[in-house]
Amino acid sequence: MARLLIVHHAPTPTVRSLAESVVEGAHDDAIEGVEVVVRPALEAEADDVLAADGYVLGTPANFGYMSGALKHFFDTIFLQAGGALADDGGAGEAPETRKPFGLWVHGRYDTTGAVRSVESIVQALGWKQSADILQVLGDVGEDERDQAYELGATLSALLTD
Repeated sequence: MARLLIVHHAPTPTVRSLAESVVEGAHDDAIEGVEVVVRPALEAEADDVLAADGYVLGTPANFGYMSGALKHFFDTIFLQAGGALADDGGAGEAPETRKPFGLWVHGRYDTTGAVRSVESIVQALGWKQSADILQVLGDVGEDERDQAYELGATLSALLTD
């Protein structure tokens, strides 16, 4: 059975509503044969990553960057999960694992830096962006929750092929 790992940092009700919608979408009744594993970013481990066939990541945008919790997740799993470092110690080019990933980011005013920071790390892990990045600014309403549901459902459905 394929496994989808959802790793998120959802410290507020607003951000938590997006995380819950992603999880609901990943469990859509029309999708069969996918085990969905949900881990808060501070609890996810390299073994979770290695056992997964695809990923959905979620974070608030904090001061132009991903949350510290999601950064901690990446710092913790990076080398064990096959991440590549360049000679200068920055993110290198990993052999592509082709494992799909999706991302959602919530910010009050801007999500650009948070998205860019996650993209650079997942590139060094060799993961493949397999859905449009969901960037939500301000309040979260029904439309944003629907988009989060679709993100979870899309990544889950990709693993049934």
